[in-house]
Amino acid sequence: MQTVGNKDKEGIRTYILSLLAPNVDARLFEIVSYSILKFYYIEQNIYWGYELEKIEAENLKLYKTGRTNANDGGIDFVMKPLGRFFQVTETLDFKKYFLDIEKIEKYPITFVIKSTDSIKGIQSKLESDALKTYPVKAIVTKYLDCIEEIINIPVLKDYLQIVEQNGLLLQVLDEIILQSKVEFNYSEEDED
Repeated sequence: MQTVGNKDKEGIRTYILSLLAPNVDARLFEIVSYSILKFYYIEQNIYWGYELEKIEAENLKLYKTGRTNANDGGIDFVMKPLGRFFQVTETLDFKKYFLDIEKIEKYPITFVIKSTDSIKGIQSKLESDALKTYPVKAIVTKYLDCIEEIINIPVLKDYLQIVEQNGLLLQVLDEIILQSKVEFNYSEEDED
């Protein structure tokens, strides 16, 4: 990863794109997803305030909430100031989605999915599989309505292109390196 930082932007882009594949390690996929989304959202503003005369602009900020694949039942990313929750997964098993939705008491959640399947295809699969277990459509609909957004690999690739257009490609790589060092317990003295 560190050696690719010395290459041109094409080399960096190619390297990052190679990490956005269904066969990539789940921890690495989560790190790359976070890094892309962090710099995708940072260029977006929200205007808010408690009084009409005191409306302020604030950049959206994405935070990692812990280690990858910690199996701690927590949420992977949180966005400030909107309070959006993000959960990264590689499964299309509706039970996992419903469990995550239940854990946060049916609060809206965005799923980042390690899949190249279309978003409509993913939604259809979740719904049809859930209806096989829960024949009451109203229950299934209530859970599916909690899915605020689905971000798949093609969407992440589109976001990476936008990040690159905004001149933040190297920052994405630096974030991937930083988060990988934390995740894989790497320190500079390990090189010695």
